[in-house]
This record gives sequence, structure tokens and C-alpha cells, in this order.
Amino acid sequence: MTDLSSPGPVPAPGAAHPSDSLRVKFCGLKTADDVAAAAAAGAAYVGFVFFPKSPRCVSADQARALAALVPQGICKVALTVNADDAMLDALLAEVPIDMLQLHGSESPERVAEVRARYGLPVMKAVGVADAADLAGLDAHGRVADQLLVDAKPPRGADLPGGNGLAFDWRLLAGRRWPVPWMLAGGLTPDNLAEAVRLTGARQVDVSSGIERERGVKDAGLIAAFGAAASQG
Repeated sequence: MTDLSSPGPVPAPGAAHPSDSLRVKFCGLKTADDVAAAAAAGAAYVGFVFFPKSPRCVSADQARALAALVPQGICKVALTVNADDAMLDALLAEVPIDMLQLHGSESPERVAEVRARYGLPVMKAVGVADAADLAGLDAHGRVADQLLVDAKPPRGADLPGGNGLAFDWRLLAGRRWPVPWMLAGGLTPDNLAEAVRLTGARQVDVSSGIERERGVKDAGLIAAFGAAASQG
């Protein structure tokens, strides 16, 4: 099993990152300026959202144009929510993606199906509010290539993630999974160091924490998050 302190190799093409560096996924990018700012801030991953209810959603045409701007070595991630094969077929026919992020209620069996069908690494997001939710990470850790540990959305929320909420990071202290994992949920330039200290995370995901308003990224906050990550 993989130690929490080491994310292991990122299953995506491109340049390797030092094993002791904090890897950042800047998610919900919508513009060329967003991509440029993320790359300048040291992104290991950039995320494009394909969920219509999200204020960060992009079309396949938009994502294809943005993907062309991503420097080599940065992993391009497609975030989908309970997508069926038809949706994924159409998306991957249009957009050059390196990794699929399943951010809905997909079962471990569905994760395995997607991984086998498309031959791409799959990251499964699991919402956590209390210790009982950790079982989902154990189950998905047996089939996914990576885990994304996010704050569980409030009951009735429209979005499964990107709500700017954090959870009790102490729940992850000392935990082990067989695959690399990434911390998400309410991260900002100001609280990143504390989150890493409490969880041992070596990969982090940020979206709302780098926005000046809902769905609109701020280049200054992206740079600040990257700077904070470089200290971790």
C-alpha cells in the first residue's frame, strides 16, 4: 500500500515532478488566461468541467481550444458527473484528455468499466463529511488510478464539488490507500499549509479558492496558491 506522504507516479504523459514537491490541480479553468496562469503557477494538472449545472462548465469546443494551450507535461483532466458511455465517447472524440475524473455517484464497478473502456487513468472523487465516508475511499481505491478526497456536498446541493467547503482534515491523518490521492475541498492560498500539515497530502485540487467570483478565476489567486504550494 502507498504511504500517504507519497503520491507515487502520476499516470499521465509528460515531465515528471520531484517526488517531494506538492502537486497542484487547478480545476474549473474556462479561459486561455486561466490556463496560462495555472501553467505559470506550476500546475501538475489542469481540470476542465463537463457538468452543465456548474458555473465552470465548458463545451467540448471550448475545452479542445484550451487543451491546445496546455504545455506538455501538464495532465489534462476531464471532470464528469455520472456520465454515460455516449457522453464520454463524444467528449473524448473531441477533446485530447489525459485523465478522467468521475465526480458523481459512480460505483466501483462503473469506475472499472470506464477505465477498461477508454484506456485512460481514472480519478474517482469521494465526498467526506465524517469517518463513515472513508469506506468509499477504500472501495474505490481498489479500482481507480487515483482518488480525490473532497468535502461532501450539503444535502440538496446542485454541485457534487466546487462548493468551497472543507471537512475535518484530521480524518485523513495516518490513512493509507493503494493508489495516489489528492486533497480537495475549501482549499485557499491561506489554508493550504495547514491542510497539508494535517493530512500529509502531496497532491491538492483547487477551484473555488482561486476565484474572484463564482466560476471566474483570478490570476492573482492562482499565483498565490502556486506560491503557497511551492513551500509545501
